Formats: sequence, structure tokens, C-alpha cells
Amino acid sequence: MSRDPLVVGNVVGDILDPFIKSASLKILYNNRELTNGSELKPSQVASEPRVEIAGRDMRNLYTLVMVDPDSPSPSNPTKREYLHWLVTDIPESTNASYGNEIVSYESPKPTAGIHRFAFVIFRQSVRQTIYAPGWRPNFNSRDFSALYSLGPPVAAVFFNCQRETGCGGRRYIR
Repeated sequence: MSRDPLVVGNVVGDILDPFIKSASLKILYNNRELTNGSELKPSQVASEPRVEIAGRDMRNLYTLVMVDPDSPSPSNPTKREYLHWLVTDIPESTNASYGNEIVSYESPKPTAGIHRFAFVIFRQSVRQTIYAPGWRPNFNSRDFSALYSLGPPVAAVFFNCQRETGCGGRRYIR
């Protein structure tokens, strides 16, 4: 049984295929670093986070996607994956503000159940034009990566979020 939080949280499986982490991704909401499986309320994620990609070579570029695989509800995710943010051409050693925002940040506002929100980065082999999808619901990270020849992800992190007044934790039934 894997202890990788991305596997335990079904991010690998529902959104991504298994991959080997080869980049350092740091997500900060209100100057607090996000760890896999964190529980955050919508008020804590209302503003776009700071996304940092560690490294030394600014010639290496990355694409960031933020998706909700549990839209509109975890028990009936008919809009899986809902695209919340898409930024391309982020230079290594900088943050997402240096990239090219293709789809603007939409803050999480889950209405039913506990939703997972995943940040995924792909290393780009070249600078290329990436077009905004025509809609946010039913985005597919695997298809997106294949369409633009991005290859497997190089890092990912996720958090859980529910209504401001929600209670209870995510239940894993196997």
C-alpha cells in the first residue's frame, strides 16, 4: 500500500497517472505553505496563491494547472476536472506571476461535500502557444498534457476544501 499522499488522496488515479517527482513545487496561501491533504476553507483560498518552482535555470519553463476532480460533488463528479487556473511559461526559480496566465484563477467554492483541489506542474520542452480551453468543466489533465506534448507531471500538491460551514473529514472507503 502506497504512503504517497497523492495516491492515498486518489489524485494519482483520478487526475494523474503515476509519475516521478522531479521538480520542487511550493504553494503558499496567505504566506502559509500548502501540504498535501491540508484542509482549507473557501475564505482561506479566495485569493490566488503564490506558486514557486525551485531551481537555478530560468530557461526551464513549466505549465501549471489547478483542477477540482470532485465537481460538482464528490459523489457525482460529472464536471471532473473543473479547471480553476492555467499558467504557462513559468521560468524555473521564479513564481507563477512570471508566467503567462491562460485561464485566470477562480477561487474554490464547493457547494456539496469535500473537494480536492490539485496543483500540477509539467516541464515544457519548448515555449509554445497554449490556447485557453473553451470551458472550465470537464478539463482533462492527461489529454491536455498529450495535446501539448508536455509529458508526465513533474510535481503536484493538493488540498481539501468544503463549504465555509461544512463539517467532517474525507472518508476513504475501500
